[in-house]
Amino acid sequence: AASTNRMVGDGNSTAPPASGSADNEQGWWNNPRAQDITFDVLAGCYAVIALVALIQLLRIQRRVPEYGWTTQKVFHLLNFVCASFRAGVFPVWREVDALPNAAARAALMDTPGLLFFTTYALLVLFWAEIYHQARSFPTGALRPTFVGVNALVYAFQGSLWTWEGAQPKVGAVLEKVSALFLAFVCAVAAAGFVVYGGRLFAMLRSFPAESRGRQKKLREVGAVTAVCATCFTVRAVMVCTSAFAETKDGLDMMNHPVRNAVYYACCEIAPSALVLFILRKLPPRTRRADERRTPRRERRGRDRGEVHGDDERREPLLGDEEEGRVRGRHRCNRD
Repeated sequence: AASTNRMVGDGNSTAPPASGSADNEQGWWNNPRAQDITFDVLAGCYAVIALVALIQLLRIQRRVPEYGWTTQKVFHLLNFVCASFRAGVFPVWREVDALPNAAARAALMDTPGLLFFTTYALLVLFWAEIYHQARSFPTGALRPTFVGVNALVYAFQGSLWTWEGAQPKVGAVLEKVSALFLAFVCAVAAAGFVVYGGRLFAMLRSFPAESRGRQKKLREVGAVTAVCATCFTVRAVMVCTSAFAETKDGLDMMNHPVRNAVYYACCEIAPSALVLFILRKLPPRTRRADERRTPRRERRGRDRGEVHGDDERREPLLGDEEEGRVRGRHRCNRD
């Protein structure tokens, strides 16, 4: 058996139904060629997402190399890994389904879903840190909580994979347990976006209307919150519905690629593309980077106070770790 987040239906052969069978009369999706095309298109979409995330990561590293692995860089790296994983597995879905080990099949199909959760939970963590710093709340427990929650998620799911590989007879039960667990994880992620996205949105609205970039950042936070909360909520509902559906055509059955296309497009591809587009702006250059680009005469004038560009560079950018901390300190000083 396989969980509802995988394309494997019940561990049986992936050979298409015989011509003239009842299943074959249900629709064109039983055509092996249509199945291959669907998963190849999905793989291509994920490859584009991975390429965009990698390019953005390289651009940020070139802009601020001295900061090391900031939250923004890790976010794009995880996006790249998750999308690359999907892009690599989907073109060979028949070979994956033919693997004799149920745990191996499960790991190949479920791991990207867990990475997707970690990627966007990291964004919730970043927003939580900004909000706690701005309100002078302690932040020491946020990162350990993030690491602990992710460790529990991977450990529990890994135990299900191991159990499934060792005891295939209980696969039907493990399928529902895995689906309920995935739905719970998605619901937690959606709640995190609603809570901290809403708090950050309210905090930004409390800033003076004349603040530089206030409206833009309100739109960014509101859009990302709406997209991600909707994505994880829809995913939780779809997984639960598929787990308890009476039909054999579960959510990610290989013999129903249309459902696969809708599921992955709505729950991973579209949200990833939208968030990458919303957070496409690069962080401002640091003083060290400016020194390399600014002519010597202009640097001398700036050192004497003739050039005043620091305030503009310190305007916070959603997704930039260091600027978020600056906003938090400025907010504390005003309070």
